[in-house]
Amino acid sequence: MSTTVLRDKREIFRDELVMRDRIAALLGSGPKTVPELAAALGRPAYEVMAWVAAMRRYGRIEERGKADGEGYFAYALKG
Repeated sequence: MSTTVLRDKREIFRDELVMRDRIAALLGSGPKTVPELAAALGRPAYEVMAWVAAMRRYGRIEERGKADGEGYFAYALKG
């Protein structure tokens, strides 16, 4: 039985500024998928997806190539 407690969305978005810099640093070495970023950050994929979506919406990152076999796109720094 899983006892995982999901964090409130407000907590996740409060961490956005800090995580944005960490994600950008990870993407500095090349494109990565959300699961790859989640593993490197030690955070759940649903949280990382929220931060990646915000970064994409604000033009900081972009999708690269086609989705992998699990449906995940690789993301890279824009520019």
